[in-house]
Amino acid sequence: MSEQETPNPVFSIEKIYVKDLSVEVPNAPQIYLERETPAINIQLQTKAQGIGEGLFEVALTATVTSKIEEKTVFLVEVGQAGIFRVQHVPSENMDAVLSIACPNILYPYAREVVSDAVIRAGFAPVMLQPVNFEALYMSRLQQQQAEAAKDAPTEEPGEATIQ
Repeated sequence: MSEQETPNPVFSIEKIYVKDLSVEVPNAPQIYLERETPAINIQLQTKAQGIGEGLFEVALTATVTSKIEEKTVFLVEVGQAGIFRVQHVPSENMDAVLSIACPNILYPYAREVVSDAVIRAGFAPVMLQPVNFEALYMSRLQQQQAEAAKDAPTEEPGEATIQ
């Protein structure tokens, strides 16, 4: 292979699995007698780590909490994970692949596990709304850039540093 030829990028799914699943109904059985509509709070978190040459585990954690006032109705936490082969991708694009493409693949599986767990706990299914992982990634980048700019040393207007 000549220096000018670069191998084609490789992206494949090696395995998708539930890494962690927790269902809690701390106020059962009394909570089943409640007639009030609970409030639902959903939090998502992603984490990626290298596990071998060109192999990455990406985990998407969805935490769904249902409450009536201060009383927890249920708490479901799903860690949906996958092993992805990502090779010959420029390093500046790797974070985006692991933060956008992989969670987009994992999210439908996490939605199904959450819904199934909530039903099995005896409640109406919770349908997680679609998520724009690209927008979340861009927002995180902007926040990091703003923090970096805030922490960077600044010079007073009209002054120059001479060395």
